[in-house]
Amino acid sequence: MEKNAVMLDPIPFSEIPGWREDDHLAAWKAFLSSCGAVLESAPSHLKPAVAAAPSVLRDICALALGEARSGTPQTRETARRFFEAHFRPHRVRASSAQRLLTGYYEPLIKGSRERDATFQVPIYKRPPDLVNVVAESERGARSESFTHMRQTQHGLAPYLTRAEIEEGGLAGMGLELLYFKDPIEVFFMQVQGSGRVELSDGQKVRVTYDGKNGYPYTSIGRVLIEEGEIRSEEISLKSLKQWLRRNPERAKTVMRKNQSYVFFRELTENDAKGPIGANGIALHAGRSLAIDTMYYPLGMPIYVDAPEITHATKKPGGFRRLMIAHDVGSAIKGTERGDIYFGSGDDAGRIAGRTKHPGRFIVLLPIKAAPDCAIMSVKP
Repeated sequence: MEKNAVMLDPIPFSEIPGWREDDHLAAWKAFLSSCGAVLESAPSHLKPAVAAAPSVLRDICALALGEARSGTPQTRETARRFFEAHFRPHRVRASSAQRLLTGYYEPLIKGSRERDATFQVPIYKRPPDLVNVVAESERGARSESFTHMRQTQHGLAPYLTRAEIEEGGLAGMGLELLYFKDPIEVFFMQVQGSGRVELSDGQKVRVTYDGKNGYPYTSIGRVLIEEGEIRSEEISLKSLKQWLRRNPERAKTVMRKNQSYVFFRELTENDAKGPIGANGIALHAGRSLAIDTMYYPLGMPIYVDAPEITHATKKPGGFRRLMIAHDVGSAIKGTERGDIYFGSGDDAGRIAGRTKHPGRFIVLLPIKAAPDCAIMSVKP
């Protein structure tokens, strides 16, 4: 089998665990959110493994947006029939070692527009000399090498590392966007890729990812496991933060082992209503999934079957629902590797921080692009 391949086995909808009980109306709304981006997206240099799907997916998106504009009320039942009429489910065939679901969320943090005695830690706007080496929608799939670089008079060069930026490498350029109290909270807001900020006057603003310095992402959780500081079965967002706060002298060094550094922009007007994922797609709590675009295009419906994720749902059988590929991430690599968006605030953060479980993907391929059985490979 080719290195970058996904094996797909067709199954009937009746064999999808929990399919009939799912809230397909919520999935329909999430699907609609990505359709504008799907229709507007330019052809990508990176061809996903399910390469026949993107063009047909655009046709289905056009149909879905037409139905939405018609004003015809949608229900759970009509939404389910829409998916069944236009897609055919395929179970991904992969080894159990490749199956991993994690979670992310939008943190709520206190901040300030001005530096003062309390708020000293800045986040930065995208620097003008930062250039994309790959499209933002491909940054997860191509994260093993530089995704962004610095434009100089002599050509492209690696950008400043996290340590160099934190030591003042961007000072004096007027790029400071907001200031915060706690470098640990800023670090994890960068990992999440977005944040909601409560200012001193009570106003709340949203910031979102606007590029990175281009270095591959390094998991500090993995670093601490390898150094024997935290056992693998104990790792979570909570345990990571606890270790960093217990070890303030070492925390900076550990965080700087992740050389990747994220830049932000403030969302305004309609964009500020909620967090956004790749290509400006509005995220839906519990329905948006970050995936590896080496295998699946943005906008693809993917049913997630994760019976061990019981902390995120009250339904029997665990986390079983139809999700939509809305986002990417540097750590999201593989045919059954996904990151579930759980929403905003502390409760969502607690759920996301506990999520590190195996799960199965059932990919809904457009009927016109769905083979009877396939090994689909990446065509760069």
